[in-house]
Amino acid sequence: MEYKIEKKMEGALGRAGVIKTSNGEIETPAFIVVGTKGSVKSLTPEQVSSIGAEAVLANTYHLYLEPGDEQVKKAGGLNKFMAWNGPTFTDSGGFQVFSLGAAMGKSVGKIATGEEIAEYTDEGNFGGKLAQIDDEGVTFKSFINGSEHRFTPESSMKIQENLGADIIFAFDECTSPMAPREYQIEAMNRTHRWAKRSLTAHLDVRRPSGYQQALFAVVQGGRFEDLRKESARVLADLEVNGTKFDGFGIGGSFVKEDMATAVKWVNEILPEDKPRHLLGIGEPLDLFLGVENGCDTFDCVAPTRLGRNGCFYTKNGRLIISNSKYREDLTPIEENCACYSCRNFTKSYIAHLFRANEMLGPTLGSIHNLYFIVNLVKKIRQSILEENFEEYKQQFFASYK
Repeated sequence: MEYKIEKKMEGALGRAGVIKTSNGEIETPAFIVVGTKGSVKSLTPEQVSSIGAEAVLANTYHLYLEPGDEQVKKAGGLNKFMAWNGPTFTDSGGFQVFSLGAAMGKSVGKIATGEEIAEYTDEGNFGGKLAQIDDEGVTFKSFINGSEHRFTPESSMKIQENLGADIIFAFDECTSPMAPREYQIEAMNRTHRWAKRSLTAHLDVRRPSGYQQALFAVVQGGRFEDLRKESARVLADLEVNGTKFDGFGIGGSFVKEDMATAVKWVNEILPEDKPRHLLGIGEPLDLFLGVENGCDTFDCVAPTRLGRNGCFYTKNGRLIISNSKYREDLTPIEENCACYSCRNFTKSYIAHLFRANEMLGPTLGSIHNLYFIVNLVKKIRQSILEENFEEYKQQFFASYK
């Protein structure tokens, strides 16, 4: 992997650049489409490519359970298995530790408001219903059949090697935004130890000539400034046999009101010449703030999840297609949108599809939402190159309600 900065924002950390991989280039900033199980839900690879997406991110945990990473390897790796011709990412499985542990049954996400945190007491990650964490790794039960499995930094690296993505992530512990400082410190230090073990395992693998995956470390530290900065410093300096990480993910939990600030804390410390990926963040307004504060790539399930459920992004905010006023609305989801859904269908027709439980409805919704987000980030990139980012940001914020 190679990363080159083409343009820096004046007075901010944002930049436009290019990530080069053996499966193609990613012009950054870029939104990486999530294909959790080796599939972007309800869409073919050709449809994903047609919206302008340059890369997809798949999930290590899910592909390990089904069909199995060895099977993906036998099929020629993730690209061949899912017939995707561009760059690929795989996460480490760390977020599933969180969702199966501390977040299990609590309706807790990666981002919480300050008010929610003030009213919540976290019991820690050790009492999770389907995941148990120790210093060596995590033991979890399959959501498919209840069978018991074990992830360690070494096994996560082996699984991701088998999956064969261009960019992979070190195994980390994603903590709850509600977790107290004491537990955030414990989890952060564990993540640092796991990062070193991940890098060691990554370097120990004997790969075919010319084949090399890029490994990103994951910065943790929760909502605490000193911990975020400490994590960034430790991981930026960490090396094994003279080799450092190829890039960095910014993971874990955030306070919604301070998300952009927390990202800035980290990116002011991380090396400027390496790419930074903001894990699991993809709301339109958050993308502007992430770019402005130095992030290069983003991923999030929200565009397809919302699209499948009849909630669509527009420049004026979200549109709920089940609203009765759209039953006879013969205009597209958004005027002047060039996506396949808006070029060919009306709100009335798409509303009918959802009411009739037709499979095409979620497909058209997902196409529109992914087109909106992918191309929003492309426009943000262009605004950096044309030196009018702040103007574009203010214009978008004013209309998006």
